[in-house]
Amino acid sequence: MTSLPNGNLVWGGDGNHAMTGREYVGSITGRTRIRDALTERRLQLATRQAPHRIGGLHTIDHIAVPLTARVLATHRVVGEDGRGSRLSDHDAYVTEIALT
Repeated sequence: MTSLPNGNLVWGGDGNHAMTGREYVGSITGRTRIRDALTERRLQLATRQAPHRIGGLHTIDHIAVPLTARVLATHRVVGEDGRGSRLSDHDAYVTEIALT
């Protein structure tokens, strides 16, 4: 994330790290580096507690918003085609914020 600008920024993507709970995919070192980058850019993770598609786990896909934003809601959009077939091994996440 060092290439991302500082200031008002909304960032989203596949972080490959759960940012809370047990780490199954990434590493604690990677999680720490992501946290440090978020702190440097004055961002908060709106998806920190969002569920993964596997029950009991937290998402590895994230949306970061400015610390000054108030997170109103974060929703998981299940990546299925309506017949139960997965479109991807990831789900989508949508966050509603209020800018102050």
